[in-house]
Amino acid sequence: MKIDYQETTNDLLARIDIHKKFGSRDIDEWMLHVLMPQKGSKILDVGCGAGKQCFLFYKALEGEADITGGDVNQELLEKARLENARIGNRIKFIDLDFNQRFPSSDNEFDLTTSCFAIYYSEDIPFTISEMHRVCKPGGRLFTTGPMPENKKLFYDIIREATQKPIPPMPGSSRYSSLIYNSIQSLFSSAEVHIFENPLTFEQVDPFLAYTRASLSEDRRLWKNLFEDAGGFERVMQAIQNVAEQRLLRDGKLVMTKVVGGFLATK
Repeated sequence: MKIDYQETTNDLLARIDIHKKFGSRDIDEWMLHVLMPQKGSKILDVGCGAGKQCFLFYKALEGEADITGGDVNQELLEKARLENARIGNRIKFIDLDFNQRFPSSDNEFDLTTSCFAIYYSEDIPFTISEMHRVCKPGGRLFTTGPMPENKKLFYDIIREATQKPIPPMPGSSRYSSLIYNSIQSLFSSAEVHIFENPLTFEQVDPFLAYTRASLSEDRRLWKNLFEDAGGFERVMQAIQNVAEQRLLRDGKLVMTKVVGGFLATK
């Protein structure tokens, strides 16, 4: 299934920053606790973006790992490479389109990861099969993505503001079903870990900033909703009105991120 999707660097980084500022838990700490990566490991991060997970592994393992990050977005890769230069180019960043065969050998990596990315694949079973192919026997796959109950407040406010149904999201509509089933079918074992992170907004502006970065017209996923509800800015104004009413009523807006971590062994 081809998804008419285009993430922008600014939108992605804006959401990451808001998670850090307003969340009560650290997803990086959680991921490292679940994975417990080992020094000397060979790691591939698929859909690495600006390299967040790669640099996390590098720091956690004190540079004692062979880490590769791959992405198709050249703007994000350039950011990763600039940061990589500051640490002496200790990480490899490559062009990698997860809709095509990975530029890696069979049985090459101890750990393959993909955080908030693979649900945009055009062919989920193919992408998972490539992650399986490049894993060593006994190697592990780890992915993160939104569960169906993710960001309930966010969707409730949009639904109330527009009086329109929410379009199916590639992540929450496919992650715990198609993606997990594909992992189970290929790997010898698979388990689910859940991360919940309440983001608490005591003012409406950061919630609106998060919403704008999520609904940005560049992402295209919400195109029909915008057209049906009078355009992007009109939708944003309606969302602001509802958010302000809820904030006045409840004293704060609490949007809980519900993330599934799928950990599998080849």
